[in-house]
Amino acid sequence: MFVSETGGLGDEIGRIGTITRIRVVGRNYQIDYTLDPDIPGIPNAKLEEIAADLEIAGFEYQRTHWAIKEVDLFRVLLKHGAGQRPKPKVFQLPDQIDDNLVSVMMPFDAAFNSVYETLQAAAHEIGMRCKRADDIWETDTVIQDVANLIGRARVVICDLTGRNPNVFYETGIAHTLGRDVVLITQSAGDVPFDVGHIRYLRYLNNGEGRTRLQEEIVRRLHTLTGRD
Repeated sequence: MFVSETGGLGDEIGRIGTITRIRVVGRNYQIDYTLDPDIPGIPNAKLEEIAADLEIAGFEYQRTHWAIKEVDLFRVLLKHGAGQRPKPKVFQLPDQIDDNLVSVMMPFDAAFNSVYETLQAAAHEIGMRCKRADDIWETDTVIQDVANLIGRARVVICDLTGRNPNVFYETGIAHTLGRDVVLITQSAGDVPFDVGHIRYLRYLNNGEGRTRLQEEIVRRLHTLTGRD
């Protein structure tokens, strides 16, 4: 663990990393290390709260030094919830991913029913099943059902047509959770700047257009899942 001095200059944040090499340079020891990019920084204030479990004395936060502690660092951090990203407050996320589930985020509008049927057919063709929020009623709130669908999905398809704010919110959740997201739209003008650099599938909502969309979705699902 690499921690800035409390009361010093700059951000007072602890980071978790790995020592890669220790060598003698003249009369000094040089320690080379790398920081783990997947573990968020931990404020000194939080580390001071759990100092006893880390076996860190109070004065150590104000002294530049290195020390070896006989504690299980990750067990202590996990016990106190340090080094973890905050969990959502308005919904809960499921623990497991369903490798056969494709979740679709699109406006609840009859005009999209034929598009949804096309996506269902594409998923079925590759041996997966396709659902959207109005297919289920597991909880008392729609957003929790949506979160469940996104959290369990192997792939999330988001239709940006019409710039629906709910779909954009759901797209953000899917991206944050690290899901494989396939963006589709009927109009390039509906793709906002923040996701404009991400590839998307543009389709026409007619028979020929939906047939082509199905073919493109099948190819994309093949690529993302590695299925034959």
